[in-house]
Amino acid sequence: MTEHVVIVAPDGVARLQAEADRIAAIKARGAVPLACGDEIPEAPARGAFRVFEPMRLRSVGSGEYEAQHVGYRGRSAIRNADVFDVMAAAAARKKKSPPFTPGQVAMGRHYRNLVERHACAGLRCSSLEAVCSGGGGQGGEFIDAVLRDREEISLMRRRIGTGSAIEVRRVRPSKRGSRMTITNQRLVDMVCIEGKSLRDVLESHGWSVYGETTKAVRQALAGLLDAMAGPVYTGRIQSL
Repeated sequence: MTEHVVIVAPDGVARLQAEADRIAAIKARGAVPLACGDEIPEAPARGAFRVFEPMRLRSVGSGEYEAQHVGYRGRSAIRNADVFDVMAAAAARKKKSPPFTPGQVAMGRHYRNLVERHACAGLRCSSLEAVCSGGGGQGGEFIDAVLRDREEISLMRRRIGTGSAIEVRRVRPSKRGSRMTITNQRLVDMVCIEGKSLRDVLESHGWSVYGETTKAVRQALAGLLDAMAGPVYTGRIQSL
C-alpha cells in the first residue's frame, strides 16, 4: 500500500496538484513536435531547441542541382538553440531582421566548434607521447587533425586582433565609473563560445544597456565575424 502525504495550503489548495502542474510544465517544454516523429525522445533537460529540415543538394544533370529533403522518413530534425538563435528569435518578436547575416552566424558557430573540439582533444589519451606511440597510423592522423584545428584557431584570432570593440575614453575613473574596455577577443569568446548575449557582455563590463551601446557592440561583433572569414578587417573601433 502506498501512502501520499498531501499538504494543504492556507487557501485550501493541495500542494500535490501544484507540484503536478509544475512537472507537467517541465515536460511540455521538452515535448518534441509531431513533424519530427516519435524517434526523438522527450528530454526537458535538453533546453531550448529549434526545428529544421535536413537538406542537401542533389545533382539533376547538366550541372544543375536542387535541394532535397534528407530527413529520416521525410521528418524534420531538432538541434539545441544557441545564442544566435535566441537573438534572431528576439528580433523576430519585434518584427525586425536578424542582427547577424547567415555568413556571420556560420563563422561564429564554426569558431565555437573548433575551439570546443580542440579543447577536448586531450581527452583521447593522457599525453601526446602516448598518442604518438599508439599502433597503426591513426595516432598520426589524430595529431594532424589537432594541429590543423589549432592553426585555424590561431589564424582566426590573429584576424580578430588585439584591439577593442568598445573602449572607454581617457577620463578619470571617478568619471567613467565601473566601465571597462571590451576587447575584440573577449567579445567574440563571450558570445560565440560562452553563449552570452550582447546585454550580458555590456553588463559584465559595467556598461549600461541602451540603444547606442547595444548597436555599437552588435556592429563590432558583426565586423569581427566578417574579419574571421577574410584576411582584412576594415571595421572601426567604437569609442564611447
